[in-house]
Amino acid sequence: MQPEHVTVEICRSEELDRRRGLTSELDEMWSYVRSKAHPRWLWHAIDHHSGQVLAYVFGRRQDTVFLQLQTLLAPFGITKFYTDGWGAYERHLDTETHHVGKENTQKIESKHINLRTRIKRLVRRTICFSKTERMHDFVVGLFINRYEFGRLI
Repeated sequence: MQPEHVTVEICRSEELDRRRGLTSELDEMWSYVRSKAHPRWLWHAIDHHSGQVLAYVFGRRQDTVFLQLQTLLAPFGITKFYTDGWGAYERHLDTETHHVGKENTQKIESKHINLRTRIKRLVRRTICFSKTERMHDFVVGLFINRYEFGRLI
C-alpha cells in the first residue's frame, strides 16, 4: 500500500460514537404485585457506552410490551441492540442489528442489582411489596426518573 492511498482522520471519541451510531442494551427484570402469582416486568434500555437509561415500560413478559419499548426507542436511531436470548427480541429485532449474548449486557444487569438493592419492592424475599400494579409502577418509575434522569416529580 502506498502512503498516498492512506487517509488518516483524527476525531474525538464522542464524534466517533455518533458516526458509528447508538448502541443499546435491552433487558427485562422480574418483580411481582401482591403475590408471586402476579408477576410484573420492567423492560428497559440503556446506552451501551454511557449506561444512561433511554426508555422503560412496565407490563407482562409478552411481545406487546416489548413493542411499546421499541416504539419509545425508535427516535434514538439505535444501530445495534445487545440482548439476552429472549424470544421477543429475536422476533422483532433485525438480525443485522441484534447481538445475543451476556458479554455485552453487563451494564444493564448491574442496573438490575442496583434497583433491587435500593427498592425493596423488587427484592424477592421481603415484607415490602406493592398491592396494585399502579402503585408498583409509580414507585419504580419515580425512582428511575429521579436517579437516572435527574428529574424531581
